[in-house]
Amino acid sequence: MLGTKNFSRLAVAMALTLIATLGLAHTSMASTITVSVRGSVDAVYVSTSSSGAAAAGVSVTLYNARNAVIGTGVTDDHGALVFHDVAPGAGYHATVGGVNQPVFAVLDTKAPKTTLYSGAPLHQGLNYITMRDGIQLAATVRLPDGKTLANGPFVTLIEYSGYNTAAPHSLVDSYLGRPGHPSNDPLLPSSSTALGALIGPSVGFATVSLQIRGSGCSGGAYDLFGPTLATDGYDAVERIARESWVSNHQVGLIGISYSGISQFAVAGLQPPHLAAIAPMSPTNDLFATGSPGGIRNTGFAAGWIADRVSDAKPAPLGQSWTQAQIDTGDTVCSDNQKFHGQAQDVNEILAIHDDRTPSLYDVRSPQKWAASIKVPVFLTGGLQDEQTGPQWPAIISALSKDKNVWVTMQNGTHVDSFSPAIFTRWYEFLNLFVGKRKPTPIGLLGNLFMAGAQPTTGATFPAVRFTSAPSYASALSSFTKDARIRVLFDNGNSSAGAGVLSPAYEAGFTAFPPTSAKATTYYLGASGALLSSAPKSGSATYKPDASTRPTTSAGSHFNAWAAQPNYNWTAVTGTDGAGFLSSTLTKNTTVVGPASLNLRLASTATNTDIQVTVSEVRPNGQEMYVTSGFLRASYRTFDTKVSTQYAPVPIYTASKSQALTPGTAVNVRVPINPIAFTFRSGSKIRITISAPGGDRPSWAFGSLVTNGAVTNTIYFGASSLVLPVVSTVTATDSQPACGSNRGQPCRTYVAAGNGG
Repeated sequence: MLGTKNFSRLAVAMALTLIATLGLAHTSMASTITVSVRGSVDAVYVSTSSSGAAAAGVSVTLYNARNAVIGTGVTDDHGALVFHDVAPGAGYHATVGGVNQPVFAVLDTKAPKTTLYSGAPLHQGLNYITMRDGIQLAATVRLPDGKTLANGPFVTLIEYSGYNTAAPHSLVDSYLGRPGHPSNDPLLPSSSTALGALIGPSVGFATVSLQIRGSGCSGGAYDLFGPTLATDGYDAVERIARESWVSNHQVGLIGISYSGISQFAVAGLQPPHLAAIAPMSPTNDLFATGSPGGIRNTGFAAGWIADRVSDAKPAPLGQSWTQAQIDTGDTVCSDNQKFHGQAQDVNEILAIHDDRTPSLYDVRSPQKWAASIKVPVFLTGGLQDEQTGPQWPAIISALSKDKNVWVTMQNGTHVDSFSPAIFTRWYEFLNLFVGKRKPTPIGLLGNLFMAGAQPTTGATFPAVRFTSAPSYASALSSFTKDARIRVLFDNGNSSAGAGVLSPAYEAGFTAFPPTSAKATTYYLGASGALLSSAPKSGSATYKPDASTRPTTSAGSHFNAWAAQPNYNWTAVTGTDGAGFLSSTLTKNTTVVGPASLNLRLASTATNTDIQVTVSEVRPNGQEMYVTSGFLRASYRTFDTKVSTQYAPVPIYTASKSQALTPGTAVNVRVPINPIAFTFRSGSKIRITISAPGGDRPSWAFGSLVTNGAVTNTIYFGASSLVLPVVSTVTATDSQPACGSNRGQPCRTYVAAGNGG
């Protein structure tokens, strides 16, 4: 989500007809207080003022159509109050300061009348776009270097996030060192928006940097991935696409992380003028990142949420560019701060709930949104993503009804979606599906900034394909022959240099996991063995004490994006875990897809947290990390409708949670994150079972406290590891040396207490 790696407005009065359409009520209270009550999407916005100044402390009571009280509150220092999570419908009214206000409607996600999308032409630079509830979002139009709107039409892309997205100054000018554009300019957008603010314009696209509601100079109240994320994005797409300088009157969505996730919400509402989306490094579900396996992520996820809460504060406390823009005399930005103090309590929604409450999470889930997407999709990510996580390929199945989906996955980190092997295909996709034209070679400026966006140096950009195709139709046909699932292997082990962002080999598949995959089962056995057949009996024990494990695998002054980060991935020893090793592999074994660890397990406690680590142990005694899986045992009930032999899908609701009976064995399937790795001949496959911690560089866990007094027992015979093995992949590189493969640290192999 790139929230810590940065480079670097309420709505104006509307026409009375629009006010009537929105169900907006204006009333004078004793000729001293002016009241505005409006229905928003699943929310109600109230503001009070007196003699032009905010009226704070005014009591408000909200009633539904049956005249039942559904909420009370008082206006804040900005004279604002927002009621969140209000069901759509007509007949709502409120009393403000004891005075009854006119009836209004709360909006839903259905498309408004298209008259909303007309208005004065947008101009280069910072604009404000009116949403269906009257709130305005900041939107900065950026053009290819040296161009004006008169040079259009342009292939136009929108980047939509809550970072310093719409900060209006030019990253291109700043990076080129042009006079008057210093690198410390507070009105520069953040690096996390470089695709829209830097890369897009440098390769010939027009971009619109759209600021999420309740952040920066956008108006309204912030709600993390709430319902207005989708409706605001829809309204922006439809408004922008009508501009004369937008080619084909269609736009695309681009972005990584935050602006990758937002694309699913918008595309799920199917805006008529959205041509395609290209999300990079998203998550499949906020719960999957915030509570992997049902165990709260107290590391990156908690820190990222805290940053978003801070960013949503009104100026001067929120994003620094906002106050800088207000200081230029921007009164719209200043007025737009009114509702910022009424942000939805993100921690109340997500961070303090152990269970996945569907009413909170489903409306915020990329995987749920994806099922309604019909436009072409170019989806990319890393399988050791240290921020949003490696579980994002679960989105692929939700996109199964969309026939124009291309996915690229690779071992690596959050920013590895910027890799050269992906960038040129990203460029091809956007030209073909948004521009409706065949690609042209990337110019000098584009090559400069695409290379500059790389976290490592030394990789070569593949040539842009189809530039010599006889027609657009021919180029499009050729692109659509690309494999639906493209897997890049041993990213970092190419001739470009150790850890450099470049794959050694690749393979294409029609599905994930591949239809050609064979379920290969390894049974847990005595002396830490992974066996080809199930033993009749036996068990192994360990103590799931998270306090004995390092919190993360990050060394001091850690940079996950460096070519060779200083990982501190430590061994699990003694009774802290149980390890299991396969026999020596006699041939290369390539695993592609998620996996399942099926345990017959008992504990001396009523609940236990499980981490399973998959690794490769080499003949030289080195052990390379592949991936992990996590589960709190009380969430062992899984959804039989969507679970597979490879991928158990736990149901993380309170109603399905089951405590353990101490000493009684139960079946527990631990979902293991997706794998795309070739275990080499001569090596061994290893799994390590322990308390959570020490595997991930940015994720930490709020694990159950055991004080070393809990013992878990794994029973053999019914305990197994199931992997999707494919036989059609040939590794063309030598076994990666430690420190080469991106996102995959090494350590010296040390046997666990049970011998494995």
